[in-house]
Amino acid sequence: MGLLSRMSTIFKAKVSNVLDRAEDPRETLEYSYQKQVEQLQNIRRGIAEVVTSKKRLELQLARLEQQVQQWDQDARDAVAAGRDDLAQQALARKQAVEAQIEPLRQQVQELAREEERLTDLQQKLALKVDAFRTQKEVIKAQYSAAQAQVKIGEATTGLGEDMADLALALQRAQDKTESLRARAAAVDELAEKGALALEPGERDPIRDELKKLQAHDTVAEELARLKAEMGKGSGS
Repeated sequence: MGLLSRMSTIFKAKVSNVLDRAEDPRETLEYSYQKQVEQLQNIRRGIAEVVTSKKRLELQLARLEQQVQQWDQDARDAVAAGRDDLAQQALARKQAVEAQIEPLRQQVQELAREEERLTDLQQKLALKVDAFRTQKEVIKAQYSAAQAQVKIGEATTGLGEDMADLALALQRAQDKTESLRARAAAVDELAEKGALALEPGERDPIRDELKKLQAHDTVAEELARLKAEMGKGSGS
């Protein structure tokens, strides 16, 4: 059980992490706002239906009240004409209509109270929806700004790394250039001093000329010595 519980916890954490990355809070806010707007619209439709029903009953109530007045006037006319029988019938009709008026009036009053309740609810919800809309836009703006800052920060970090690599490459190029320049200067200096060794089999014209001069001097000295010896011998 312990292993299964830990695996379940890890799985839930990974799912939550994936959902957190996939969820856009701006979409969640818009969805919540649309739901609140739908509720507000439903309340407004309910108010419209209540008002319509109340108006219909009020019209019916007005017609009944007119009938009561008419039957009352008919009864008076009948009494004036000495027709008590007609007056009784008119009064009976009047009472029957009056019996319908009271329940109808109560229904109108109930609908009026329901209209008042829904209107108050609609006003309060409208204020909440408007406040939520303002807060929603602020949060969306803040989220977009934070998202932009993250992207800029990531881009800046990448640019910094690229600049560091570029600086390192430039430093290496400069080091190699300085090394080559130093080597070239050393070669020139050695060449001027004649310290550069010749490759095997390679002849040095200057050294060859010096050897010729040395050989010529040796021959001249040998000739002078020979002449001196011969001259000395002939003299004796």
